[in-house]
Amino acid sequence: MKHLTILLLKFITCLIAFGVGLDLFFDATFADILSFSLFLTIASYVLGDRIILPQLGRRAAAVSDFLLTYLSVWIFGSILLDNYLQIGWGSIIAATIVTASEILVHLFLEERLPAAPKAESQKRRMSPTLAFSTEFAEEEDIKKLQKAAEEFTENRE
Repeated sequence: MKHLTILLLKFITCLIAFGVGLDLFFDATFADILSFSLFLTIASYVLGDRIILPQLGRRAAAVSDFLLTYLSVWIFGSILLDNYLQIGWGSIIAATIVTASEILVHLFLEERLPAAPKAESQKRRMSPTLAFSTEFAEEEDIKKLQKAAEEFTENRE
């Protein structure tokens, strides 16, 4: 039931976003808006909410939702729509609206759905600074090492 409400919420926000981005400023049919909304709802739920959000976090999921929306309108819009101005601005407007609403959906998802165990999700999470660590050893005093080596060889003889 929780997944159904999330899918319905995503579908409604996609309908609104594509209605504003493609139909309010430009001429798009209802079938175009409905097909874009259905495709993006399923694709962003599977890719963004079920795969990227648990593993990489909200920021990466929001970026992936923006790119997915933008590219889907750009690619499929070039097939279905005639006006390149409509494709360009419609994809930017729709992607911005969808990303803003997806931030709220991601917050809702993290509240309602059980999260992955922290130890397991921390192993998979990338370092935010991407810093590399280096191990250092204590320096030995070379004179003490030479003296110990000499004593060892003398005791051996």
